[in-house]
Amino acid sequence: MFRFAASVLVLLSILAPAAAQTPPATTAPPAQTASPAKPTAKKAVTKPKAAAKPAEPASTGPCGIGVIAATQDLFVVQKIGLTVFGNDYAEVPVSWGLDDLTFARVRAAAGTTPVRRIPYAKGAFDSYYHPKGGLFRNRREELSNLVREIAGNAGCERYVIVMRNEGQLDGTNQTLSGVGVFSRGVGIISYAYVFVYVGVIVVDGQTFEIRKGPAVTFEGVMKHLADNFVDNEFLRKVDMSMFPAAAADSANNAALRDTTRDFLTKRLDKILPPYFAQ
Repeated sequence: MFRFAASVLVLLSILAPAAAQTPPATTAPPAQTASPAKPTAKKAVTKPKAAAKPAEPASTGPCGIGVIAATQDLFVVQKIGLTVFGNDYAEVPVSWGLDDLTFARVRAAAGTTPVRRIPYAKGAFDSYYHPKGGLFRNRREELSNLVREIAGNAGCERYVIVMRNEGQLDGTNQTLSGVGVFSRGVGIISYAYVFVYVGVIVVDGQTFEIRKGPAVTFEGVMKHLADNFVDNEFLRKVDMSMFPAAAADSANNAALRDTTRDFLTKRLDKILPPYFAQ
């Protein structure tokens, strides 16, 4: 009996710690519904930087050279007949960027010399290119006053003006002006030329007096430049099919546009560099 009781006590001593370590059975908590996964925050995507644009000429601060591109983006369409009754002249506004191209070529010719484009109001040169009345003109004074007015408070040391010029067609009394195209002749014996007559004038930024060019005077620039007109450096022969049936059609003539821009570029690249080599 004693042995049995002792055995029971031993067994209880062994089982008691195990029972103490076994947690009571509990009801399992209800299964939780999985909450929708939160969207992963998108990382800000760093966009590649756009290619740096070419630096534009400064519009503020000291100004060494101010550039006035004065073709006025006009294209001349001219017919020269066998008699005065066959003559016709028209100036057509075009969106060919002639003034923009002119400024770009000046900037290229200037090299490391900083230049600033000087804007002007539409029609600012009208009275100069097309004066009203008067037999005698002082073009020098007119241009000096015009540049002074356009320059305003720009305060540049000097101004380079690229403007329309004139030339007389050899063997006629007809004048060609600026940038354009002319035709001459009748029927199958007609021919056409694109012409580029532009001149460069330099004006002092303090006195607004016109300076002498590298190898020419103001009078030399402004006088007629058609001593040997046919096939000279101011003309480029084109196929007669490029001549517009109506003057206004020239504005949408891609072949005429491209030929004119190419010819203007070549003319400017020839006449501009000496003005920046002084």
